[in-house]
Amino acid sequence: MSGYWTGGGAGSGGGDGELTFAALPPVRGGAFTRTWWGRAWLKALEDTALDGQQVKEGRRHARAGAVGAVSVRPGRITAVVQGRDGTAHRSDVLVRVLADEEWDRLLDLAAGSAGHIAALLDHEVPPHLVEDAAAVGVELLPGIGDLEPECGCEAWDHCPHTTALCHQVARLLDEDPFVLLLMRGRGQRAVVDALQARSAARAAGLAPAEGPAGAADGGEAGPAGVSAAEAYALCGILPPLPAVPVPVAEPGEPPSLDTETDPDPGVEPAALEFLAADAAARAHRLLVELLAGRAGEAAEPSVGQDAVRLAAGGPPSWVAARLAARTGRSRAGLDAAVRAWRWGGAPALAVLDGEWVPDGEALARAGTRLAAAWDEGEAPKLARSGACWTAGDAGVQLRLGEDGRWWPYRRVGDEWRPAGPADRDPAAAFTAAETAEAG
Repeated sequence: MSGYWTGGGAGSGGGDGELTFAALPPVRGGAFTRTWWGRAWLKALEDTALDGQQVKEGRRHARAGAVGAVSVRPGRITAVVQGRDGTAHRSDVLVRVLADEEWDRLLDLAAGSAGHIAALLDHEVPPHLVEDAAAVGVELLPGIGDLEPECGCEAWDHCPHTTALCHQVARLLDEDPFVLLLMRGRGQRAVVDALQARSAARAAGLAPAEGPAGAADGGEAGPAGVSAAEAYALCGILPPLPAVPVPVAEPGEPPSLDTETDPDPGVEPAALEFLAADAAARAHRLLVELLAGRAGEAAEPSVGQDAVRLAAGGPPSWVAARLAARTGRSRAGLDAAVRAWRWGGAPALAVLDGEWVPDGEALARAGTRLAAAWDEGEAPKLARSGACWTAGDAGVQLRLGEDGRWWPYRRVGDEWRPAGPADRDPAAAFTAAETAEAG
């Protein structure tokens, strides 16, 4: 998440600054927000909107990346949102700004607890702070009716555009709850400065009875110092992060398990050495991807998929035989699965195993793609069965994946074997199968 300040008084006590966040990428599956305060924000939206269908449509807009850059300032959030028909609408959501006396009560509560300060500096909202603030009449998180919509589509209630904006802001709140404080009237710098001033005043105003143990009852005073909580609250600017380390070129070698001591029954050192080497190689690859900024969340493989992945690593033949048995495949079937995995991982394996059957809509899209792939009179004769289109005379088969890509297969003997990576163009996939080596 990246934001930048604009305006003259950003972060000042009056809170007349503005923070603008670049448009966020689309969301692919999973929960829209991961923090409890992000969920509380969306709960306020759901409770406020009169039409739940508008909330659902707005969530779809936000997932699709239809929300532009989001501007946050005291009392208002703003963004341009693309409607389903492509029309852009300026959308605003208004939030009540806290009065100065409310801010005083809130900041006094936060400064009175080192845990509250530490959590806020770590960009978290401690539940007890919200509860304590509510107890003294300060509602930090919005409730029913607190999110007031204004949209260029002229809807009188929350519309898909304002609900999409609220969903996008929930993602921003996940990363930085100071966004919520800015909406309530004060930016991060103003809040941190106020907390530091209050903490310093508390530290300087300690009564003798509150000093080191022994001083209040006439005993010998301990050494003067500052409490760890106050030191943390007044830490100021953190030191810079260390430089990103440069990964080694190759993963390390796992230890050899070939010792003079006999292994316990059922333990096979060679298999453990193979698994250790595989784990080291995967860890090295993940580290390289992470440091290069390419790391992403990968789905956890099933037992069968992981067995094929291990087989693709070239294990000893007896290990490959056990992996084949574990997946219920023959050795030839495992070899075909390994070929598929090397061409495209789990999606290619799912196509090999025929895990997806296209419905009428998918078949119609496939027919359109096939008709447009070749010039008139040049298209091969293809017979369809399920998700497979076969040109028997050419020994070529195209298999349609659930994502709309075409996987080339070539007949070897009585078997169909994966012949290359997937392609959006069925003609290109067909050519790849024709030119693939028979082995």
